Formats: sequence, structure tokens, C-alpha cells
Amino acid sequence: MKKRLFLVPLVGLILAALVMGGCGHSQSGTITEGGSSTVQPLADKWAEAFMAKNPDVNIIVQGGGSSAGVKGCAQGTFDIGAASRELKSSEASQWPDLVVTHVAADGVAIVVHPSSSIANLTLEEVKNIFANGSNDTWTVISREEGSGTREVFEKKVMAGAEIASNAEFLPSNGAVKQKVASTANAIGYISIGYVDLSVKALSIGGVTCNKDNCRSGSYPVTRYLNFITKGDTEDLIKRFIDFCLSSEGQKIVEEEGYVSVG
Repeated sequence: MKKRLFLVPLVGLILAALVMGGCGHSQSGTITEGGSSTVQPLADKWAEAFMAKNPDVNIIVQGGGSSAGVKGCAQGTFDIGAASRELKSSEASQWPDLVVTHVAADGVAIVVHPSSSIANLTLEEVKNIFANGSNDTWTVISREEGSGTREVFEKKVMAGAEIASNAEFLPSNGAVKQKVASTANAIGYISIGYVDLSVKALSIGGVTCNKDNCRSGSYPVTRYLNFITKGDTEDLIKRFIDFCLSSEGQKIVEEEGYVSVG
């Protein structure tokens, strides 16, 4: 009887030690994130840094566009949907349990070939160029339907006017940048995080497209980059999003050419 009484607390102490020992270990599991091609480079860097700290975690990052990110999250394809725009009212009505978290900010740069002599346009001039479409002066490059970048451009630049049907419609920021970089009279729009020396970002109304002007709001075509989750967030997913919003995560935002929200 004495041996049995001794064994009970001993087993309890062993179990407690195992539980306490496990608390210090990194979590394990898989997170699938997908959607906006604007967010994708950031998500890749965040995933890489988070997995380095948590070797038993696997984060799968995919593209597909903002609309695919919202729908994929709502339907359970993605644990986290990425969108470079806010939820549409139709999406919020259809999936009321979706939760939006701002993880970075961004500017939509109007870009031309580096050899172009044009350095500045007004919003009205940009609107007219895209409404008129490709001609002897311009090869107009836009994003396909479902792109969050396109929806922000349409809202803040086109203001109700339609992009001409004879524009060339491409599936990603990278594809637009490559086309503009290789076409002397091309004009397109991409996330500021994609701007490099292969293209020239125009000033709009005399305001340079840079991080400081996007942060202050003086540059007219700015937006938040978002993670979309559904209902109560699982602990591992919450930990990853918290990491993205941490000082380390927001440092990655700045390093990648986007605008931090912290």
C-alpha cells in the first residue's frame, strides 16, 4: 500500500516535468498562406524567418491574387489569405467571420521604361492614358481581374472610368514590371516593393512615390496589405501573425521596400 501511495505522486511529478519541459519548445504544424502577389515576397521572408526560429513549423506560401486569397481563406484552402486591398462589401456579407489584419502598407507606383523622358504625371493624365489604352504613344499594361493592386488603382486613379480593353492584362506585379522594363513606351502600375532600377516610378502631381510619402499619405495611391483569417485564430497562426507585426517582422517590411505599420 505504501509503495502504491508513493508511486502516485511520483508519476504526477514525472508528467508535470514533461509538460513543463515541453513548454519551452517551439511549436510544430503547417500554415498555408496564399493570395496577393504583392504580399507574397513579404510572406516568403516572414515565413523564412519564423521557420528559422521554429524548425518544426512548415509555412507554405502561394500566390493567386487578392480575390483568391480572400476566397481561399473563407473556404478553408488557406489558413491565411493575403489581400492587397480591403474586403469588398459582398465578401464581408458572404463571409462575416473573416478577420482583416493590416500587416504592412504600400504604394502603387506608376512605372515606365527607364529611358522615358517623362518623370511626372497628374492623376487625371494617368487616368486618361489607361482609359484610352495602347496607341502609338503608349503600350498600356494593367493587371488582370481579381488583382487587389488593380482594384486599388481603379478606385484611386480611374475613379469610375474603365481601363481600355486594348490594354495588356498581366497576372502579377512581377509580370507587369518585366513587361514595362522590356518595352520602351510602356506604362503600368506595380507595388512599391517591386520597384527597382529596371523601371522608373513616376511622381504623381509632383509627389515622389517613396516610402516616406506613402507613410505620410501625401502620395495619392496608397493602401494597406492584409492578412485574412477566419473566425477564432489557432495559436500557431496567431503566433505567426504576431511575429509579422513584431519589430523583427516590421524590419523585414522596410528591408523589402514596403512601409511598416508598427
